[in-house]
Amino acid sequence: MSSKRQLLGRWGEELAVKFLTQKGYEIIEQNMRNEYGEIDLISKHGDVLVFVEVKTRATKSFGFPEESVTAAKQAHLIDAAQAYLQANTELDTDWRIDVIAIQRGTGKQAPKITHFENAVS
Repeated sequence: MSSKRQLLGRWGEELAVKFLTQKGYEIIEQNMRNEYGEIDLISKHGDVLVFVEVKTRATKSFGFPEESVTAAKQAHLIDAAQAYLQANTELDTDWRIDVIAIQRGTGKQAPKITHFENAVS
């Protein structure tokens, strides 16, 4: 991954953390990796554990950010979330996978953040 894409991705993740925190989510972990892949954010909202995939785009040239969460990516997210839960059996709670799509604004335009709850099942 190029450093420009990494910087954009990190910027998007930090924006997502602020967004979720303002909505009452507690961030538990960032960039968790296991044998099935990476989960950008793991948070708690009420009694629900929420795994979050953050997708950030600088332009619309390649479509909307959420369109990049393919069926294969969804399968990896489910596998990674289930492996995390198996490794953390004390977290015996309801869970879901959300997607946060961030489209960077142009000029003075603010970025557009769209939160898709329970986006992957």
